[in-house]
Amino acid sequence: MALLIAKFGGTSIGNGKRIRKAAQSVVKEHMKGNQIVVVVSAINKTTDELLGIVEKATDNAITEKQLAEIVSMGEMTSARIFSAALEALGVKSEYIDPYKDEWPIITDSNLLDAKVDLKTTIEKSKTLLKLLDQGIIPVVCGFLGKDKQGYITTLGRGGSDITAFLLGRCLNADEVIIVTDVGGVMSTDPNKLQEAKKLDKISVEEMRDLATHGAQVLHPHALKYKIPEIKAKIIGFEHGDLSAPGTEIIGPSKKEQLKTVTFNSEPLAVLAVVGEEILNKPGILAKLTSTLSKKNINIIGVSTGKNSITLFIKKEDAEEAHKLLHDVVVEDENLSSLSLGRDIAMITISSPEFIDTPGIISEITEPLREHDLNIVEISSSQTSVVIFVDWDDGKKAYELVRGVLE
Repeated sequence: MALLIAKFGGTSIGNGKRIRKAAQSVVKEHMKGNQIVVVVSAINKTTDELLGIVEKATDNAITEKQLAEIVSMGEMTSARIFSAALEALGVKSEYIDPYKDEWPIITDSNLLDAKVDLKTTIEKSKTLLKLLDQGIIPVVCGFLGKDKQGYITTLGRGGSDITAFLLGRCLNADEVIIVTDVGGVMSTDPNKLQEAKKLDKISVEEMRDLATHGAQVLHPHALKYKIPEIKAKIIGFEHGDLSAPGTEIIGPSKKEQLKTVTFNSEPLAVLAVVGEEILNKPGILAKLTSTLSKKNINIIGVSTGKNSITLFIKKEDAEEAHKLLHDVVVEDENLSSLSLGRDIAMITISSPEFIDTPGIISEITEPLREHDLNIVEISSSQTSVVIFVDWDDGKKAYELVRGVLE
């Protein structure tokens, strides 16, 4: 017997027929002897419609408490309908919304973009296990939370994904299944390119980067709650089968779950190419990187500005790279000059918690400023920050950054 979390997005339950089809897929797994917690989004476009009505009715003169309660109606309606559909198919079900004692997800009091109180939520989630042990299928409202004063909160747009992975972690589920309007994660947006292909597997880090940069398949914050022991996949609703193949989300590794600070053991070289508004000149970056690639010179870091492109490479490749790029600068009228710097230290700071930590870059760099350590360059993603400093300052900077995370 497996414990599954099945989350249905707004499109996958966009009308009565789709809700019944989704309910049938849940019953099919239930009849196999599996336990299932269902998480539902609002029916397609309901939230946008509610927000539009509120805006016109109140001219935006509305409190956060009122708005959270109103937009929650979309998920609460979905949960009631889905639960009724399950019971119409002959199984026991109960909808779970924030007004019920069984509600599991407790948050802070930031009503429209709440942060989860994980410790309390783990404890409260045990009420769902009691329902499952009675053969009852809980249908939980996605997107919603409740603070310790009992006020409804929301987890932000796409919050139903967070709900699913959060419950998966709290209940030690065997698998989290995200049901969407596509058959899995695609190589690109199928609405923009017909040649898009479904991926069989994708890592947590790759999925997070895709989601962060515009892919609408999964909320990047949801992956914060993905642990290695829990399987996860994204499937399309058209199958009507929760066991259907889709895209499996792999990981994270134990290392990816930790806060880490690493110091590159060898000094790097830095090449800065300058030209007027080269950021707006097509093909410049490609020309520079391909020139180095043809000679098997690896680029470790890239930074771009309005009038410059900065490349970090191994120190041993500096002379050859300098000559190669100088030839490019001389030949290209868009480029004016090239500089070479040596002995650069690289410090990489990584943590899955960065995705939920506003101001993390200033927090990391403030100790360096206080100790008058100059930052040559800085780059960041959702879960990592890379700092380049002079080699002589590297060890000191490394210790200061480690102190921030400790």
